[in-house]
Amino acid sequence: MAETKGTRQAKGISRAQFLAGAAAVGIAGVAGRARAADASHGRGLRRRGVVYTVGAGETPGTAWSARRMRHDIRAIREELRADTVDVTGDGVERLTTTAAEAAARGLHVWLQPTLGDAPQRDILDHMAETGRFAERLRRQGASVDFSVGCEFWLFVPGILPGATALERIEHLQSGTVDWPRTLRRLAEFTAKAARTGRSVFKGNLSYAAAQSIDDPDWNLFDIVGIDYYAHFAKRSDHVRELKRYLKWGKPLAITEFGTCAYVGAPETGGMGWDVVDHDKDPAEIKGDLIRRERVQADYVGGLLDVFASMSLYGAMAFEFISADAPHRPDAPRHDLDMASYALTKVIKDRPDDPASGWHWEPKEAFHAVARRYGAAGQRTAQSQ
Repeated sequence: MAETKGTRQAKGISRAQFLAGAAAVGIAGVAGRARAADASHGRGLRRRGVVYTVGAGETPGTAWSARRMRHDIRAIREELRADTVDVTGDGVERLTTTAAEAAARGLHVWLQPTLGDAPQRDILDHMAETGRFAERLRRQGASVDFSVGCEFWLFVPGILPGATALERIEHLQSGTVDWPRTLRRLAEFTAKAARTGRSVFKGNLSYAAAQSIDDPDWNLFDIVGIDYYAHFAKRSDHVRELKRYLKWGKPLAITEFGTCAYVGAPETGGMGWDVVDHDKDPAEIKGDLIRRERVQADYVGGLLDVFASMSLYGAMAFEFISADAPHRPDAPRHDLDMASYALTKVIKDRPDDPASGWHWEPKEAFHAVARRYGAAGQRTAQSQ
């Protein structure tokens, strides 16, 4: 995560500011559309979404911008045809400003603070402040679910050995993990997070667990949330895998799913990003990967078909944009977008300038998602 030294002093936006933004579409209309969508839900996904990560940015050129965020939120609704945005990341002001913009645009908001590599007390405080804002949005009529976080074993210090997420991954890969102790610590922090979430937010509460690693007590939550990066040759195998999360008798949301745009990426699961040599300057792609956007599009589209066939509560494609992984068609070795799960590719005006301006363009996966979300939205509208 971008901020790792504690929570920034961020006040979020005021109720008046939210209402001013909501007036552009009419908050009563927003709430009405959300209720109508719920009432008309039959087969198919109830929430069709995408992950939108907010963070400080790694360079001056990719620093968070409210103007750029507003443009992206419009595109998520009008071009991607999503009805849900998973607002995640760190920095309370970034999270709350983005959530308010999404709500004002009539999108369902899945708000998920993910401050990482900070003291546990700071993470809980950051979560509580964000959750209080989510509750204000909910009371004002917006459609909001609140997730207390994502894969705590990875992002929260003190559960696994290692001071950073990357160090904790290294311990996992080397097998130097005391699993009984790890699971006990994970359960303790998850329970604290659930209590914190309940204390500030009165709507649906969830958590984004890692498939096959994280097995929380789902009695603590209203919605089961799974970050899903499985690879199976047959769709029926995905259905079998996902059915085990339905045993709790609660709605199931796929809080992340996706892959990268190179041959063989789906087989790497959630580690598709680990093909960049960051010791090189500039960073470069390891090996002889073959860029192929169709690989990503087929995987993402196929999983959406699976999720819809199971009538899951929701699915959030990971992710809308990765600003710090630009596409370099002129230099494949430095095409960091190949290691990105984003549905869009970032094109810099001046590829070698960290402060360069940039824009995004849709990948084939973007169009695969938009076709499915658009068709589902039309069916929902016709049934109302």
